[in-house]
Amino acid sequence: MNRVVLSTYKVLSKAKLSIPVARFSATTSITSTSNQTSAPSVCDIMIKLTFVDPSGARRQVPGLIGKSLYEISEMHGIDLGPCSLGGQVQAVRSDTWIEPLYGEGPTTGYDHVLLVGNGVETASPITNVERKLLDQYWDEDEIFPESRLASQIILTKAMDGMTVYVPDRLVDDIP
Repeated sequence: MNRVVLSTYKVLSKAKLSIPVARFSATTSITSTSNQTSAPSVCDIMIKLTFVDPSGARRQVPGLIGKSLYEISEMHGIDLGPCSLGGQVQAVRSDTWIEPLYGEGPTTGYDHVLLVGNGVETASPITNVERKLLDQYWDEDEIFPESRLASQIILTKAMDGMTVYVPDRLVDDIP
């Protein structure tokens, strides 16, 4: 096992700041035990998503587990329209308990996407509010069983390799 000895605080001459400095002892040994846990690597928290725009162009982007699909698309410059500005309407806590989160949830249906491929089944089930907003904002022939609002999809590790189809945007800039 590596032994790390923390020295007393080293004082920087110009800034007069104190910071801890780590020193390794001269005799270090590396042992491996199966009980040790390591910090997650980047591979553990990143997934690959493929966005397909209305013209059919594909773009593969990395995504962070725990972020919403809308946040990832915004980080990579993929325009989905205005965000629905809300969190989930309900949180599934167990098989028998669904907690209502009052005052939260989607408020618009602009960020419509179609989810296909890996991990789609791990997405939270579509809520009544989300379904109603899709029906309000989109025509019946534009809504499919795979239709969801991007702001309501929280990424999981199982979604690695998922394909996200982005339909033509609704006009949202008319005064």
